[in-house]
Parts: sequence; structure tokens; C-alpha cells
Amino acid sequence: MSSAPAALAGLAHQAGALQPGRDANFVRFDTEATFAVTPDKLHYRHTISPYLNETLRGVVRATYLRGEPVYHEGTFASTPQGREVKL
Repeated sequence: MSSAPAALAGLAHQAGALQPGRDANFVRFDTEATFAVTPDKLHYRHTISPYLNETLRGVVRATYLRGEPVYHEGTFASTPQGREVKL
């Protein structure tokens, strides 16, 4: 799922696959878990969504950026780990 977006962004040489020399950006995703969408679970600027109060299937358990955990079971890393990539 990550190779096409990496190519589209012009980053195929450093991202998009779990291979030596490339960024290890990936998520652990539980396809069987469900959750109810509530405003406290929306991690973006606007706390509105057409899915509010709906039960959805699939939960991100952990997110890794360049091999380092940035999110794990509801807890974000204490310091931002991202970087801006200029094309």
C-alpha cells in the first residue's frame, strides 16, 4: 500500500518499502477490532466528522516513522518526529 504513494510523492528512492537503506515507515493495524468514532478520537483540527457516533472496523495499534515509534495504543510520542520533505 505504500509504494504507489511514495512514488507519487517522488520518494520511491527512500520510502515505500521495508528494505535496507529505506525509511521504515509503517503501521500495525488490527483488522478485526472495532471502535466508536467520538470527538476525542479525532486527531485533526476539526472535531467533526460524518462518522461521529458510528462504529467502525479496523484500528491502528502503532505507527512507526523511520523505524521509531510515534504512536502506540493511544499514546503519541512526547516529541514530534516528523520532518518536512521539499521536492
